[in-house]
Amino acid sequence: MWRLDSRSAMPAWHPTPASPGVRMAFSTRRGGISQPPYDALNLGRSTRDRPEAVEQNRRRLLSALGLDSTRLATAGQVHGATVTRAREGGLHPACDALVTTAPGLTVAVSAADCLPVLLTGPRAVAAVHAGWRGAAAGAPAAALRALMACSEAAPSQVHAHLGPCIRDCCYRVGIDVARIFPEGAVRRDHDSLYLSLPVAVRQALVDEGVPPDAIEDTGACTSCEPHWYFSHRRDHGETGRQWGLVALVD
Repeated sequence: MWRLDSRSAMPAWHPTPASPGVRMAFSTRRGGISQPPYDALNLGRSTRDRPEAVEQNRRRLLSALGLDSTRLATAGQVHGATVTRAREGGLHPACDALVTTAPGLTVAVSAADCLPVLLTGPRAVAAVHAGWRGAAAGAPAAALRALMACSEAAPSQVHAHLGPCIRDCCYRVGIDVARIFPEGAVRRDHDSLYLSLPVAVRQALVDEGVPPDAIEDTGACTSCEPHWYFSHRRDHGETGRQWGLVALVD
């Protein structure tokens, strides 16, 4: 189960109960210092926000979570399915997923409608950025296989966590996108088609052997809740970024 700690000075989604040996969270847009339209906790360097504000926002969030801001690995995010094994901090370009076995190293992906996915297993964790292109390319499944390879885990030992993203209540797509995904991930409303990224990703992970009851979803829609989340589509591209982040801890 996931719970939004809405009363905190740094509101974020946290797992309940906490997973032993793992610290993870999905951020919101609250608790930072960025000015509109990136207010307030913008964590994305790819935006036109002030770089110093983004850096301070990152430090604030990591400190609030008890994580070392000097040991942070982020993904370059090119809307593909490339997975990089992170052994040290810094930007890892040309990938949409990071997997690590290094204790104390936080791996993070940013999103503002795309689905952030966190994977946890014995001795390894992963963070995945999955928009429709990444989901169609198989990014979550590729990250799962990479996590299993570096930890010698079975799919039945892995848990998956789906963060805030644009949901099928708001995510209208064309037939060219809809036809890529399983029928259950697409909802038709009269002449319009709406895509559910969480349903598509859940099915892909189950197909790889992850037990259905080992997949947890926050259920939050970034487009529906402007007071809590940035949304690229709702805000016409001029917006900040949330994070999904995870680390192995003692």
